[in-house]
Amino acid sequence: MSERTLVLLKPDTVRRGLVGAVLGRFERKGLTIDALELRTLDGEMADRHYAEHVERDFYPPLRTFITSGPLVALVLSGDQAIEVVRTLIGVTDGRKAAPGTIRGDLSLSNRENLVHASDSPESAERELKLFFPDLG
Repeated sequence: MSERTLVLLKPDTVRRGLVGAVLGRFERKGLTIDALELRTLDGEMADRHYAEHVERDFYPPLRTFITSGPLVALVLSGDQAIEVVRTLIGVTDGRKAAPGTIRGDLSLSNRENLVHASDSPESAERELKLFFPDLG
């Protein structure tokens, strides 16, 4: 059964010129790009996206980072897309991510970890509505 997930290629991905390399990994895995948009998040959108983290100590630097420049928001679809994408990107801390994952091969830190991906069907539904409300 096909499902959709939201992926954000964070400002470090754009700044480092890795957008094509990361998109290629998703496409080579057989995922389909249903929507894609280059945008810069403002503080309000960052707060809405990371609502569960706003009160946490690590959030202010994350907010500064995620609003620091353009990112690529995209919708990927495919069989078990959420789980497949999460496996492809690797664990949050790029220094600890397995080789062969996007973060394991390309990320240099915990905060600047290249990619955000929905972690559950519920998160995907909320995040897709936030970033692509007209997708339907």
